[in-house]
This record gives sequence, C-alpha cells and structure tokens, in this order.
Amino acid sequence: MKIKFKLLYAFIGLAMLFSACTPQEFELGSVLDKSELKFSIVPDATDPNMIVLTSLTPNATPQWITPYGKSIRVRDTVKIAFPGEYDFVYGVQCAGGLVQADTVTVNITTTNLSYVNDPLWTNLCGGVDQSKTWLPDNGKYGFAAGIMSYADPSVSQEYENFVVNWDPGNGTLGVTETDLSSTMTFDLIGGPHLTVSKPNEPGAPTSGTYYLDASGHTLTTNDVTVPRIAARIAEVTNWSSNIKVLKLTKDQLRLAFMRTDPEQGAWWEIYNYVSKEYADNYTPSEPEPTLPDNWQTDVSKNVTTSIKWVLSPETPFNWANLDGSLMNTAWTSADKYDGWTGYSASAASNFEKFSLTLNSEDNTATYVDPNGTSTTGSYTLDEKGVFTFNGFKPNFVICGGWVTLSTTDDNQWRITKIEKNASGAVSGMWVGKRDPNKAEYMVYHLIPEAGDSSDPLAAWKKAFVGKTFKPDVNWFIDWVNFDFSGGWTSATTFGSDYTSNSWVWTEKTRAIAESATLKFEMVGTQIRATLTQDLYNADGTLATAGYTVSGKVTFNTDLSAIVFSIPLVDYTGSPASWLNTTNEKGKYWTEELRSKEWLLTSHGDSNLGNIDEKGFWLGAVTNSISGGDSKDEILTFHYILAQ
Repeated sequence: MKIKFKLLYAFIGLAMLFSACTPQEFELGSVLDKSELKFSIVPDATDPNMIVLTSLTPNATPQWITPYGKSIRVRDTVKIAFPGEYDFVYGVQCAGGLVQADTVTVNITTTNLSYVNDPLWTNLCGGVDQSKTWLPDNGKYGFAAGIMSYADPSVSQEYENFVVNWDPGNGTLGVTETDLSSTMTFDLIGGPHLTVSKPNEPGAPTSGTYYLDASGHTLTTNDVTVPRIAARIAEVTNWSSNIKVLKLTKDQLRLAFMRTDPEQGAWWEIYNYVSKEYADNYTPSEPEPTLPDNWQTDVSKNVTTSIKWVLSPETPFNWANLDGSLMNTAWTSADKYDGWTGYSASAASNFEKFSLTLNSEDNTATYVDPNGTSTTGSYTLDEKGVFTFNGFKPNFVICGGWVTLSTTDDNQWRITKIEKNASGAVSGMWVGKRDPNKAEYMVYHLIPEAGDSSDPLAAWKKAFVGKTFKPDVNWFIDWVNFDFSGGWTSATTFGSDYTSNSWVWTEKTRAIAESATLKFEMVGTQIRATLTQDLYNADGTLATAGYTVSGKVTFNTDLSAIVFSIPLVDYTGSPASWLNTTNEKGKYWTEELRSKEWLLTSHGDSNLGNIDEKGFWLGAVTNSISGGDSKDEILTFHYILAQ
C-alpha cells in the first residue's frame, strides 16, 4: 500500500537548511503567471530517496514548501527514508505577491534507513519497525519536579545545555490527573507515526506524523500535538513546529515550547516526559542523610578521643525527613516548641543528668540515665553513620509524658545531621531512629559537653588577623536557611555570566566587587578591619576611587558571628545596590544580633580551619518568620583570600 504524506509531514533525515526568516522582497516589474515559473523536482541520480529541488526562475527568490517545511534556497535536497507519495509546492515572490505552481507529487518506491540511523531516533521511537510510548512526568521518577518547567528565553537553551530557572512541580500549574493520564507513542513502522491518547482534550486528533531533526535537535508534528496541560494550551501558539528537544535519553524526554501569551510574556515552557517502560518498572529509592566529608573523625575526636555527649536543653528533639532535614524548623529554642509537645525550658531538668560518653580509641561507652545511674558498654559506628550499642539501651521520657528518647529495636541510632561551629569543630549532631511505619525519623539533638579551655579567640585570630580578603566574583552570594542548609548558587553561577542573574550580577557589580578588599589586623590589643572599594553614585558614575574606611572588629564565638563597626561593601550604582551593608533584620535571628553583626555561615563546607582555601561566608538575616515573613532566610556573601 502506498502512503500519501501531506505537506509539513515529518520526514526523516534532512540535508537542507531551512530558513526561519521572512522571505526577501524584490521587484520583477510585472506579475508572473504560474505558467512562467521554471523549476525542477527530481530524484538524485544515485539515491532515489534524495529529492533535488532546483529553482530556474530568473531574478526570483524561491519559496519551496516541502514535506518537511519551507526553504528559500535556489538548490536544495530533501532526504526521505520511506516509500510513499510526497507533495512539493514551488513558488516565487513577485511584485504582485506570491505565485505558486501546482503541487508536484513525487512517488518514492525505495527505502533508505541510513537517514534514521541515529541514537536519538532510537531513543525516541525504539528504532526502525519499533514503537515507544511516553508519559507526562508526574515528578515522581527523579528526572524533574513535574510535568512542566520553565527556562529563560534570554539565555541560550540548547540540547543538554539548558538552565531551568523554575521547576514548580504540579501544584501551581493547574495540572490534573487527567493531564497526567495522557500518552504518546512514536513509531517507525513504514514511516514516522505519532499516536496520542489525551483524555484531557476530548475530540482532539489522536494520530499524525512527526519528524526528528537529530542534528538540529528539533521535533515537528503534523496533524496531532503532544500531550500538554489542558489549562495552559492557550499560552503557546505553535505546538507543532520548531519544538526544541532539550534532552532525549532512553528514559527521559524534555521538549521546549515558546510561550506567546502576551499577558505573561515570552518564556520557554519545558514539558517533561518519561518512557512508559521506565515508569512501569520504576522503584523509587529512599533518600538518605548526607553527612560531610571526614564526618567519622569529626564525631570521634573533639579535644580527645573521648567525647561526652548531652541532650541539648534548647532543642532536644524533633522529627526529620529521610534526607535528614528537620520537619519542625521553627523549633529553634525551648520557648518555640509547639504546646502539644509539652516541651519548655523547665522540662530540661528531666534529663539534665543524662550523658553518653563515647571513646573512639577502644569503642567503649558510658551511659548515664536521668537518674544518675551509670552503665558501661560498647558501641560500633558504621560507614552510614549508624551507632549500634551493646550493654545498655537508652530509654527515658523527655517531656509531656510521651516524648521519649529511645533507640530502635536493634538498639541503634542513625546520624541524620552534623553541626559545626566556625572553627570547624562539631558543635552538635542529630541522631534518630527510623519510624517503622512512616518515612521519617524521630531525632535527638546531642551536643558535646564543653571541655576545651583554650583561648576561644585563638582560632579566629589565626584565621583572620594579618590577612586580606576580597569578594568572590565566581561564587558571589547565596541564600541559606537559618540552620545554614540549602543554597542554590555555586562556584560557576556568577563570573562572566552577566545575563542569567542580571537582577544582581552585571559587569558593574563585578567591577565594584573587584575593587573591594577587607583587611584584618591587630592594632595594639584591638582587632580592626579596613574596607577599601570604589564608591559609585546611584546613576553608576564613579564617586570615589579607592574609598577606605576602618573600624573595630569583635568576634562573637558563642554565636559564630563577627561585629563590624563599619558597613561592608556598598554596591550602589549597580543592580546589586539593594544588597546588605549591615544586618538590620538580625534582631529576628534565634538570638538577637546587632546592626553590624554578621553571621559566619558554615556554607560551602568552609570553616576557620580552611579559610585560606575556601574563604568565609558572612550572612545577614533577610527574611524571618518571627518578623512576619513567610520564611527564614539568610543572604550570605562569600569572601576569599586576596592573593
């Protein structure tokens, strides 16, 4: 049976380069009749599946319409893999407008599978004589947050080189279960066919054809559209051609459509799909706590190999997700626990005698219960951070008659989170037991009992005094939670990229950052900091080159914070002019901060011990739930050693 392929049919393997530009205008002096058009459409002498197009009309730009799309080349070729009847239209633009010849139908009787011999074709449809079904990604397969993501059109978005700037999941997009129940099947059985099932679009066409430009990474569909969110169909005008293929693996497909809704503006809407075979066989793996490098040494050696752990009187317990993140982030002190827990500052007396001393030299342990009774035993600690105890089993009520510290049936705790102070020493660890029925841990906050009598400022002075630092122009700033977790920027976010984050990072911002240094020195018994930078006016003109100001510095070792008597770098004259020079919202920190007191955030695995290598982060409170905001957030600035 012959297959009749209509215009814009998706064909295989194209040698021609089609123009997306507006045709050139010209004047012929008179209106042409279609009988005056001269052209040829013939198979190549050595390859009958390659159709050669030649325009012979003088002084005219051709307007070819081929089974794949349009071309304005005088001579071009179209490669067609499968037998069938294919329609071509030739025309030219003259003074009187577009003149077209009659449709020419080319009958191809041979097959040339070399045109579809590309791994991307195999990934999409399974290969020649095969078919493959894809489903909308519901966000549960580990590839994307949901069926749709967004990408900035001002940034080049190319195959495997694209940047998602919003991955909202399904909740805010109007996605329904009916949207997610759609399917699409690509095949290469006698030709490239696309069959869809879209319960969310009753009456919509369910079959058509497609073309994959494997080298140009675009997809074209004919007579049918791919599954999409029904509530957002009107946002895109062109659902069939110039579809960007951003990713195409055996299991994942990401297609980008340009949003044309005038009320929302142009933006790439990325639709995410997963192969049905992968989805049918997918078994989600549970997340696990991520512990920092060298954590075994951190929890085994503080001042000596024997560490006495006690329960934090401020934050003794919580619940955690499987990745170790705390569920109740507002419980930052005893007075902030919810009333239903029964915990308050006075309840700390219930466990003030409790301690657990672990000696990593011989793996012995001493457990002292809240009554003061001491029991000696042993413990092991495996590579995943799981403690197993022998000879004793911790178990007592913390508060409320029901909140209990205990281990699992196997007498185990798992380390879910490790906390460090500014000097890099462990200041606490959360250990917990997995709930047998729910995907969560009940966790307990252990802190090492103070025992280091050394000068608390020694590590700080060693890290800062006598050194000059500068803003890091590659990893300029980041936003973290109150426990210093999170953050979305990296060491490659800024640098010479002045478009992705132009709301804060431009050449002018970088110029100000590069002009700035922060020098720490000891003047008598006082530590002082000297800031040098170029100051700019609000209009971006230079106000003062090499402006210098100096002031006293106080290290707050209890809070891991630094108090400057001077404001820090001023980015006036750039899009970053809104960045903090002081810390006005610091009063909403877990403990009130002064105006010029900056938190030393342990971000990017930095601490006082590796400051020469990784620099330090100074954080200012920018959002606080207790201050009436919707979240707790710290804006933190990265400084590195000036060479």
